[in-house]
Amino acid sequence: MPPSTTGFLLSDLASRTGAALDGDGAVRIFKVATLEAAEAGAIAFLANPKYRAQLATTHASAVIVASGVPVPTTLPRLITRNPYATYAKVAAILHPSPEAAPGIHPTAVVDPGARVAPTASIGPLAVVSHGAVIGERVRIGPGCVIGDSAAIGADGWLHANVTVYPRCVIGPRALIHGGAVIGADGFGMAEEGGRWLKIPQLGRVVIGADVEIGANTTIDRGAIDDTLIEDDVKLDNQVQIGHNCRIGAHTAIAGCVGIAGSARIGRNCKIGGAAMIGGHIDIADGTIISAATQVYSSIAEPGVYTSTFPALPHREWRYVASQLRRLRGLAERVRLLERRTGNGSGAADPREEE
Repeated sequence: MPPSTTGFLLSDLASRTGAALDGDGAVRIFKVATLEAAEAGAIAFLANPKYRAQLATTHASAVIVASGVPVPTTLPRLITRNPYATYAKVAAILHPSPEAAPGIHPTAVVDPGARVAPTASIGPLAVVSHGAVIGERVRIGPGCVIGDSAAIGADGWLHANVTVYPRCVIGPRALIHGGAVIGADGFGMAEEGGRWLKIPQLGRVVIGADVEIGANTTIDRGAIDDTLIEDDVKLDNQVQIGHNCRIGAHTAIAGCVGIAGSARIGRNCKIGGAAMIGGHIDIADGTIISAATQVYSSIAEPGVYTSTFPALPHREWRYVASQLRRLRGLAERVRLLERRTGNGSGAADPREEE
């Protein structure tokens, strides 16, 4: 998104974002930038204390800082409890999304039985199938395919080559990045006689309002009931969500996460990149799962859960791994010793048998 050509007064940005103004409100701001790379006319922000020293050397015209935290700068500034969120608001004001002209591109294929709002934009080579409903101001990018009886809510934006399978529903203001696939068959197979029988996937994917879906993310349709993505869920690139999952409102999931079928993720959860979530489990509202963590059983209490081992020099990692492999044998020897000496219960730890 190009920067604003006319800019905004810092006082206007303060008013529009709800931040407090300290300094010259007549400074005109044209774009956002990092503290290190900023030039005159830019506004930068400090959200991470480790970059605090850069405040003294930045060439930005203004900065966004946290309230109640002394900062080594005399630059005009916006003061707020959440500098990163205020930066997001300022960036959206200074770098607005380009508008798309309504209408259907001559190379697009729109079935006569589809309903396309007059304010919608259908891009080159897009396909809108029979019974599909495209809401007001929706933008369908080049090469997108909207299946039979699928529905895209008002103000949605599908970037190039998004595929929405038949009957799936996408709520208003969705942002779906290139290559995402909504509603492909879930991985449902029954084994018989050493061969696999495909189980028809009869459900849909139903997506709420204000959801963002990253590039090449896939969300499988339900086997019988629907796969549900609630309001304000944010999915990064290359996330896989299996059939009949439910992702609670306001949950954010980082890239390369895999979620097996019928998992239920609560509201306001945060899942780090490359985490793997098993099927048919429940995760409580407000849970945080660290990157690369593997979750095989339900989580009933919110908190931070981590299963990965921090990086070590390879020789040290091999030593630690060899010690971990010996722990079960060591635990058994301790139990035997306790039984012989009469100390301790000698009972097995039930967690070892899970």
